[in-house]
Amino acid sequence: MAQVERLSSSKWTATAASIWIQSAAGSSYAFSIYSSALKSSQGYDQSTLDTVSVFKDIGANAGILSGILYSAVALNRRRIGGPWVVHAAGAIQCFLGYFFLWAAVTGLVERPPVAAVCLFMFLAAHAQTFYNTANVVTGVHNFSEYGGTIVGIMKGFLGLSSAILVQVYDTFCKGKPSTFLLMLALLPASVSILFMPLVRIYEAHRADTDKKYLNAFSAFALLIAAYLMVIIILENIFSFTSWASIATFIALLVVLITSPLGIATKAQKFESNRLTVTLDPLLENPEPRLASSKFSASEEPVEHEPEMLVDRLEDMNLLSAMGSVDFWLLFIAMICGMGSGLATINNMSQIGQSLGYTTVEINSFVSLWSIWNFLGRFGAGYVSDYLLHTRGWARPLLMALTLATMAAGHIVISSGFSGNLYVGSILVGICYGSQWSLMPTITSEIFGIRHMGTIFNTISIASPIGSYIFSVRVIGYIYDKEASAEDSCNGTHCFMLSFLIMASVAFFGFLIALGLFFRTRRFYSSIVLKRLRHSPRQ
Repeated sequence: MAQVERLSSSKWTATAASIWIQSAAGSSYAFSIYSSALKSSQGYDQSTLDTVSVFKDIGANAGILSGILYSAVALNRRRIGGPWVVHAAGAIQCFLGYFFLWAAVTGLVERPPVAAVCLFMFLAAHAQTFYNTANVVTGVHNFSEYGGTIVGIMKGFLGLSSAILVQVYDTFCKGKPSTFLLMLALLPASVSILFMPLVRIYEAHRADTDKKYLNAFSAFALLIAAYLMVIIILENIFSFTSWASIATFIALLVVLITSPLGIATKAQKFESNRLTVTLDPLLENPEPRLASSKFSASEEPVEHEPEMLVDRLEDMNLLSAMGSVDFWLLFIAMICGMGSGLATINNMSQIGQSLGYTTVEINSFVSLWSIWNFLGRFGAGYVSDYLLHTRGWARPLLMALTLATMAAGHIVISSGFSGNLYVGSILVGICYGSQWSLMPTITSEIFGIRHMGTIFNTISIASPIGSYIFSVRVIGYIYDKEASAEDSCNGTHCFMLSFLIMASVAFFGFLIALGLFFRTRRFYSSIVLKRLRHSPRQ
């Protein structure tokens, strides 16, 4: 009984619970499944549907309120509430938003005005920011030394959740998008409410085994991604029978539930056994140091550092962060990277059609985007941790390199050569996903962990802003101009100029991120690395 109680109260169980919640939280990525049903049932034209989609994108990225709520309930000294409050707020929004959309599509309520649909679409997508903030920020608090790895795992599973939800649709709701809407109202909210009591912040020493078991979670994430990739490819080539779909989904569900629990159990058991062995020495010296983002008095102080470096030792709130150059460098870099990446996936089907790709190939590009997105989110977090610990490379350097690679991906798509979308979608997808992992981790290191949720969610607004600029003002405008004489546009000229422009923008983002690297390089070497080396161990 005591062992079960210890297991339910550990940072490892909190990580497993966060993975389960993240795996069901990406409902905003499934808009394409039910958008046609929403359009036909409400009598919308394409412009009106696009307006609803814009509110979805804003809701899924404007997470400032979730960050403020997290700081209020999880980080105050009295600890009134906890991360579970943020999860509960997300679950309520998720249920209300999707339930209203389901009621509108099925005719349960009289056809609502467009403004009401936009509001509830915003509410449904906004729930995602609450799940994401609670899981990501809690993970960074519990594993502050490996912030890149834990953010990569959490963001990675959020990216994979779209593919997981598509599997749920194919298995239980195939051809019934209205039923899928009801499922979206119930499933993410239920999973969050079920596991939210386990997601907590644990003020403890860093263990030498943290990296070992985080690597185990990472390997599990790669296994799920590989499994989903194989299933997606097979489904686009062959027609699965109902029993085959059920079998593949059950296998996915079993692995998804048992593996994180197994890793958490092993990690907690190992730490409990070692704690028993070292109990006597601890009793002789009963004043262990708690893990902290600040240096203790016993540590060697940073001497003669510029005022800019000293200021970064203190956790900044949102207003303080917005008054710094670093915040706006990050924000502009994310407009360039996240904005152009999101515009690419939003127009992937139309690009494929104009270049003469088959329907099967286009469906594969769209479906596999979630896998490349995951690899970017997970890989950038893991690799940036490795390079920081072993080479001392500041994370903004990796951000700059991924933006330069994204620029190359846009050029590949614009070229129109045979197979260009295969190569281009992989490059842009991975580099787009990497921004979602690197940006929150850099935010926590430059501005501090305490208000991390509020600050990185504010910077995330760059994604829908950039997407609107590039999707509507660049791609949409140029496409309509090229297709003015016809109903549609075919050939490389339809998108060539658009993607050359976005390549230039991504390269500009590379220069901005490079500027951030040079501004923070000394800070990383003087402060961040020293903080990691002085982090107390169990």
